[in-house]
Amino acid sequence: MPTTHSLKQLLLAWEQAVAGTALPPPPAHDGPDVLFGDLVEHTDAVEPGAAFVARVRPTGDGHPYIPQAIDKGAALVIGQQPPPAGIAVPYLQVEDSAVAAAWLAAAAAGFPGRQLVVIGVTGTDGKTTTANLIFSILQAAGIRAGLLSTIRAVIGEVEEPLALHVTTPEAPVVQRYLRRMVDAGLTHVVLEATSHGLAQHRVDAVDYDVAVVTNITHEHLDYHGSYEQYSAAKERLFTMLMDEWALPTQNIHKERQEPAAVLNRDDSSYERLAALPLPRPVTYGLHNPADVTAREIAYGATATRFDLMFPGGELPVNAHLVGDFNLYNMLAAAAAAAALGVPGAAIQHGLEQVTQLSGRMERIDAGQPFLVVVDFAHTPNSLERAVQAARRMAEPDGRIVVVFGSAGLRDVEKRRMMAEVAARVADLTVLTAEDPRTESLDGILEMMAAGCRSQGGVEGQTFWRVPDRGQAIYFALSLAGPGDVVLICGKGHEQSMAFGVTEYPWDDRDATRIALENLLAGRPMPDLGLPTYAG
Repeated sequence: MPTTHSLKQLLLAWEQAVAGTALPPPPAHDGPDVLFGDLVEHTDAVEPGAAFVARVRPTGDGHPYIPQAIDKGAALVIGQQPPPAGIAVPYLQVEDSAVAAAWLAAAAAGFPGRQLVVIGVTGTDGKTTTANLIFSILQAAGIRAGLLSTIRAVIGEVEEPLALHVTTPEAPVVQRYLRRMVDAGLTHVVLEATSHGLAQHRVDAVDYDVAVVTNITHEHLDYHGSYEQYSAAKERLFTMLMDEWALPTQNIHKERQEPAAVLNRDDSSYERLAALPLPRPVTYGLHNPADVTAREIAYGATATRFDLMFPGGELPVNAHLVGDFNLYNMLAAAAAAAALGVPGAAIQHGLEQVTQLSGRMERIDAGQPFLVVVDFAHTPNSLERAVQAARRMAEPDGRIVVVFGSAGLRDVEKRRMMAEVAARVADLTVLTAEDPRTESLDGILEMMAAGCRSQGGVEGQTFWRVPDRGQAIYFALSLAGPGDVVLICGKGHEQSMAFGVTEYPWDDRDATRIALENLLAGRPMPDLGLPTYAG
């Protein structure tokens, strides 16, 4: 039997949770009570008895779809505009439908974010890796922790992949996962919070104990409009860290946990975040004085060795993750663990336990005489740092061949910037498709080619355009020789690619294995099902 909720009971629970605090109060509702099932934001997810949330986003407005939601059986509509004339179901008008959805979802789940020690991780690059590192450290310390990242959810012994092209799940999904973690007896959770998730209030109604930032660089300006607004979205995680709740917690670990803000001392975000009235800043970095840092660093092709300096002392670490960007991720995780009071031995063990994360500097080996690495790098900063890491993995005279694209209907300026980075720091560049959506792929590739040319790139000599991603990977592999590194960036762990409005099954790692197999056998690249394939 599907679970149903009383609107009036949820509003009362919301009111009790925030009474006397600065947290958003529930809207007034003097209409009849209504029982409803799930809170949903898309009409294709509406089932009889659901509550339809009419969201207003920069990319669209849900209010015109209210009649369609009612036709499909919605029992309640939540919107921030006056109710449509003649609406046939109860209508809850709120100031912000995204905020209301988050708090109602939390109330429906019993405010699980108040019963867990919550470690929120945000930033442009490295969020998923840092979240997984913190999770590994907590496990090494014997702490019963859950993980909710853009790749997966882990609840005890259960691991579940998340949906295609997911950033942070919608608020009802987040709250349901947190509820399952509480019910499973977990005490801590590591929650990855993207800028979209923060701006759209998907991770509201959660009581954060530790907030971690990796870095803040150029990304998602198509959605946020400006770097200032993008930074402000990230900043929300730290302002929520300072929230006071009226609802008591039953988690003794949470009662004892002093809130802490983990900041990157070397990143441009530091000054802005450090200016906030943060409860307990904990800093990490390599170049500026910080609470957590590394010395005696040795970068290798398969490992990074360093001495970890943190408030608890000094520890030698022999980690499997490579590159200076991963060293920053490890320092961020160690700083978060230190803020949680985790013993040094567990920090050391947790960092060393993480080997290869899905689609993050993941090696593909078919016996070829050069290295092949798949990475999620999809911003100018992350691409540059991935190439720098690959440079350390190559032989002294080895070349870096990089393959990447830039998404359609997303940050346009990033296309030129990424191409400029590749032309500047890689040896050879292959430009290709990466979720062009309804934009012209040829137009995207021309913008990227212009970026390469602006840095002295010569088409046909130092960079190429190969629209089909499978054929682009095959071509890049054909350019490589002994000691080189082929770096395939932008998709990482993702399982589909969008052309028009269709999601085609796609995995860069599978495509790379197929390309290597055929290249080594002297066969051409087969058709992998994308509409760009040219046989």
